[in-house]
Amino acid sequence: MSGLLTEAAPEPRQPLWFLLLLALASAGGAVAYVPFLTVLLPVQVIDLAGTVDVKALSYATFGGAIVASLANIGFGWLSDRSGHRRGWILAGLLLSGILLNVSGQAESIWQLVACVMLWQLALNMMLAPIAAWAGDCVPDAQKGLLGGLFAFGPALGALSGAIVTIPGLADGEQRRIVVSLIVTAMVLPALLLGKGRRLPHLMVPAKPAAADAPGLRRKRSQISGMWLARLLVQVSEAALFAFLLFWLRSLSPDLSENSAAQLFGIVLAIAVPIALFAGRWSDRNARPMRPLAILAGLASMGLLVMALASGLSGALAGYLLFGVSSITFLSLHSSQTLRVLRRPQLRGRDLGVFNLTNTVPSLIIPGLTIALVPAFGFSALFLFLALLAASACLLIVTISRLN
Repeated sequence: MSGLLTEAAPEPRQPLWFLLLLALASAGGAVAYVPFLTVLLPVQVIDLAGTVDVKALSYATFGGAIVASLANIGFGWLSDRSGHRRGWILAGLLLSGILLNVSGQAESIWQLVACVMLWQLALNMMLAPIAAWAGDCVPDAQKGLLGGLFAFGPALGALSGAIVTIPGLADGEQRRIVVSLIVTAMVLPALLLGKGRRLPHLMVPAKPAAADAPGLRRKRSQISGMWLARLLVQVSEAALFAFLLFWLRSLSPDLSENSAAQLFGIVLAIAVPIALFAGRWSDRNARPMRPLAILAGLASMGLLVMALASGLSGALAGYLLFGVSSITFLSLHSSQTLRVLRRPQLRGRDLGVFNLTNTVPSLIIPGLTIALVPAFGFSALFLFLALLAASACLLIVTISRLN
């Protein structure tokens, strides 16, 4: 009888230092690709082509995005099959660093495109197992905090781009070396100190009973809803990232590139503490989906303000609301996705499928923008994106009710 009255043992937790190292390793992925794709690659295209060759840059980024999508699924699945993650992460870290520096030796556009595709292959050999490893190690009670820590990734990625372009710090090929060293310093500590951090109960598949068809359908609805909600917000966020400067200059022609970059930096600086607070709140109150629903709703409101803005001040206010909300949403969503993917034997592969929400928008946005902006202006685009974000909010609310 006394055994029946004994309280269940508390869920094992990870120490804060390990969560910090996991978040640092994940941010290392952003540092690996943000400076390269936004600064180093365009500069090299100009050097090879002798001018701003938009078509060549598009080939490199599009081909890289396709390879990244497939590689993330493939290496996630391979890390599932092999039964370990850290070896894949280390191999990807070394190979991506080597290929990043090899790409600087490309002597033609097509050699550069090939190098970018191979680099994306190696980079996702590292990124896919990192995400799955977090799912192996971090319990549900700490996933909100982990998501808050993930918010440092975009900020550190942007900061690294600014660091490697500091005049006099590094020039030409040295910039690639600096990026490789920074990424190594961010990823290696987790690999060296994270051995044996998997939690046994997170490695046991939670399969609904065969007779529990409603339970199986509910779980599938949660997973598909989380995937679609992230895609909808990601499309909105990526569209603003691509066309922010064009839109702001349509309101204020004298606005400089530096002003737009500063605005993005302010958004990142605000988003990090909010993500930490919201993630910690969701852990303490066992309400993992509530912050996501609120943030998606706020992102929709920000886009609506942008659509209706007639002056620069209103536009900036709307963008700040949208930018902070969307970045915080995406950070928290990354960790809460681990909550609904309960099959550790397929966790890496399934996270690779979720990663498509990061690459598919690059295929959607050009057509969407061409269809709306020339005929109806940016306001029509923002209204449509506001509808997408509002739909994401409704999806998250539905998912929370299924729990």
